[in-house]
Amino acid sequence: MKRAKDAFSQSSKWMKRFARPLECARWEYEFEGGSRENIIHSLRAFQNDDGGFGHGIEPDFWLPLSSPMATWSAGQIMVEIDIERKHDLVQSMLTYLVRTYDKEVGFWRSVLQENNDYPHAPWWHWKEGVQENWMYNPSAELAGFLIHWSEKGSEAEQLGWKVANRAVDYLMDQEEVEHHQLSNFHEMIKMIQKQQEGDFKLSHSLSAIKEKVMTLIEQCVDRDVENWATGYKPLPLDFIQSPNDPLCTRFGQLTEQNLQFYVEQLSEDGTWEPSWKWGSYPEAFPIARRDWQGILLVNRYKILKEFGLLS
Repeated sequence: MKRAKDAFSQSSKWMKRFARPLECARWEYEFEGGSRENIIHSLRAFQNDDGGFGHGIEPDFWLPLSSPMATWSAGQIMVEIDIERKHDLVQSMLTYLVRTYDKEVGFWRSVLQENNDYPHAPWWHWKEGVQENWMYNPSAELAGFLIHWSEKGSEAEQLGWKVANRAVDYLMDQEEVEHHQLSNFHEMIKMIQKQQEGDFKLSHSLSAIKEKVMTLIEQCVDRDVENWATGYKPLPLDFIQSPNDPLCTRFGQLTEQNLQFYVEQLSEDGTWEPSWKWGSYPEAFPIARRDWQGILLVNRYKILKEFGLLS
């Protein structure tokens, strides 16, 4: 796909001009030999004294206070750069997660009441009962963070396994799961897989959990390629990060079509448009839109690179 290589330098210029420092640091790390330290430095700007993250790191809600969802967003980047367990950024995040776990419901609250006080997308609006829309998004993946980074036998690790078990029990009973939540389970499994076999502490076998997740992902992905450009649809590459993912085999030609779709959707200035709008906060949304363009550039070019389309 020659156009992906041709567009790359245009995209790189856009990043340097308009993206947030965090996405610029990630871009430089992925494609220009940049350092992890620049990413860590940028992440610190979004971390609060309690160890959690906020300040609009997830551009669709601008709550400056720490929240589990914003902390999940930061944690994903920390996994991406393979930050070590003992790093203070990690340890303070784990402390925040242990402290904010809600025993009453058995997971972390996805949407906080304080969201409503700051610009946000409608799906981040808090109202009574909103947690039912989110369930284990992002708690399944937060549990994965605790298992991945905590010391063996620590309170944090035990909490991680506890939440992971509850999440898996919920998952195995479902016939259909919302695609963001499925992504959380998909990523949780990757982190748990890195544990030694003797450390595995779930009530179902890893192979059974993986099969359930992959089956549900297959069901939820929109297979009508003609439909992809209209609105917000779950696509194969929302779950697949590299050709080594077993889902590549499951989706076959559809993965290739998704790569082609990404390339075709690049604009003349080398960006992708987010496929959603807020419909509210008209002064704030253009800023969120630009922040998302930077995130989409890093995430999607990483995938194109993994599939060998930039070389």
